[in-house]
Amino acid sequence: MTIRIVTVGIVTIRKININVGLDESNAAMIDPQPSAQTRDDASTAWMLTFGAWLIASVSALTSLFFSEIMQLPPCALCWYQRICMFPLVLILPVGLFPFDRNVVRYALPLAVVGWLVAVFQLLLVAGIIPEKLEPCTQGVPCSETVIEWFGFVTIPLLSALAFAAVIALLVLAHFRGSR
Repeated sequence: MTIRIVTVGIVTIRKININVGLDESNAAMIDPQPSAQTRDDASTAWMLTFGAWLIASVSALTSLFFSEIMQLPPCALCWYQRICMFPLVLILPVGLFPFDRNVVRYALPLAVVGWLVAVFQLLLVAGIIPEKLEPCTQGVPCSETVIEWFGFVTIPLLSALAFAAVIALLVLAHFRGSR
């Protein structure tokens, strides 16, 4: 057993090598350093998580732009989607510095719930879900289309796409980081 202690500034690093039943040739095969593939997977997972954070941030800022600058009042379902999107802007960077692949466990449920609410609103706007199931009984109706670009791009569609992109990036980051 070998113990080496190295002090750099105020940081003390201890390296302990324990060779139990191994000769020197077999001990060299045990490498505590991560392989290049592991580092590349962690780097890719970091970039995927960062991409999810960028999408969440742009979505949150766009939501605030619609409500505060354009003075479009959000309906109840829009508020529920905001409740799911806004925390992602804070949770994802906490898992980026330093990178913690477990951030997916905290962020993914919020993204999935937000996506489900967005899909529910899309189906409500399309008329597939009957009006009597509409949760917006007071204030702004949830089935009303406030903005429609190119004849089909609505705010609920943008929200569903943003949540779907965040979910896809987080799932990819989870599988890339867990290798």
